[in-house]
Amino acid sequence: MAKQDYYEILGIQKSADEKEIKRAYKRLAMKYHPDRTKGDKESEEKFKEINEAYEVLADKEKKAMYDQYGHAAFEQGGGAGGFGGFGDADFGDIFGDMFGDIFGGGRSRQRVVRGEDLRYDIEITLEEAVRGCKKDIQINTLVQCDTCHGSGAEAGSKVETCPTCHGAGRVRRQQGFFVTEQPCPHCHGTGKKIEKPCHTCHGDGRVHKTQNLSVTIPAGVDTGNQLRLAGKGAAGENGAPAGDLYVVIHVRKHHIFERDGNNLYCEVPISFTMAALGGEVEIPTLDGRLKVKIPAETQTGKLLRLRGKGITTRGYAGDLICEIVVETPIQLNEEQKELLRKLEESLEGKSAQRPKSSGFLDGVKKFFDNLGK
Repeated sequence: MAKQDYYEILGIQKSADEKEIKRAYKRLAMKYHPDRTKGDKESEEKFKEINEAYEVLADKEKKAMYDQYGHAAFEQGGGAGGFGGFGDADFGDIFGDMFGDIFGGGRSRQRVVRGEDLRYDIEITLEEAVRGCKKDIQINTLVQCDTCHGSGAEAGSKVETCPTCHGAGRVRRQQGFFVTEQPCPHCHGTGKKIEKPCHTCHGDGRVHKTQNLSVTIPAGVDTGNQLRLAGKGAAGENGAPAGDLYVVIHVRKHHIFERDGNNLYCEVPISFTMAALGGEVEIPTLDGRLKVKIPAETQTGKLLRLRGKGITTRGYAGDLICEIVVETPIQLNEEQKELLRKLEESLEGKSAQRPKSSGFLDGVKKFFDNLGK
C-alpha cells in the first residue's frame, strides 16, 4: 500500500513554515497520544504516522530531500526511523508544552487535593418549604484526625519530605519522548515520609466520623433546590481545604395542595344544591381558613383564584387556585330519589336551564347527520 503524503498526514500545505508544522503536529499528537486513546490500535497507528511525518518535515535537510524525492528519499535505510527512531528532532519543548497543564507545569510541588463534595437528600413538608425551617442532619464523612491533627504521624515522630518525589507526591517517567506521571510509589502521593504513622488514622491524616449539622432551610424552597454548605464536605488530603456539602431538597406530597412554582392548586368539593343555588364554602389557605362565596349555577371545573394566597418567594406572592368539583350524592333513600326524579321531570324540554346538555345533544345530532352524508 502506498504511504500517505506527510503533508496530508499533518494536514498542512507544502508551503507551511516551521511554526505551522510544529503547531499542526502538537494538535494531532495531543489528539492521538496513547495516554489519551488507551487500547485504540487505530489511534496508535495514526500517532506513529504523525511522528514519522513530523520527524521528516521538522528537519530542514530531510524536508528538502522529501520535497524532491518523496518517500523514496528514505528507503534503503537512508532516512526516517519511523516510530521509535526520531533522529535529532527536538521533542522536549513540544511535549513540555503539551503536557504542562496536565502534569502541573513541569515543576515538582506538593500535591494539594481538595476534599470531596458530599450530597445529602432531605425531605420536608410543604408547610416547612413555605415558611422555612431548621433541620438537624447526620453525615458520615472524612474529617481531620484529632490524634495527629492531620499530619498522619504519631506524636514525637519525624515527618520528612519524601526523597523519591521531593514532596511532589507524584513522579515522572520518560521513555523516549513519552512522559508520564503517576503517584509516588514510596509515599503513595502524600509527598511525606512518616517515621511512625499515627495509630488512629494509620498515616492518612483523616478518619471517618459521623457529624451532626444544623441546616437552615430558607422559605420558598422547592423540590430540586440545593443548599451549599461550604467546607462541610470531606476533609482534604495533606491539609488541603475540605469539600462542600450539598443538601438537596425534596418536598413531600401534600394531602390538599399541589404546587406549581409560587401558585398552589386544590380541589374544592361542593354539594349539588350549592352548585345550583350558590352559597358559601370554607377553603383552607396557608394563612388559615377563608370563606369564599360560590355563585349560583356553578359548574364542575370552575376555577376560583385567590390572589396572593399562594407561596411567597423573593417578595413575589403566588395565588391559590381552587377548582370546583360538584359532588354527586350517593346512597340515596327512596324519598330522595323520588325528589330528584320530580326535579328531572320539571327540567325536561327546558334547554335554557340545561345549556351544556342541550349543546351536547345538538352537537351529537349534527355529527351523525354529517356522518350519513
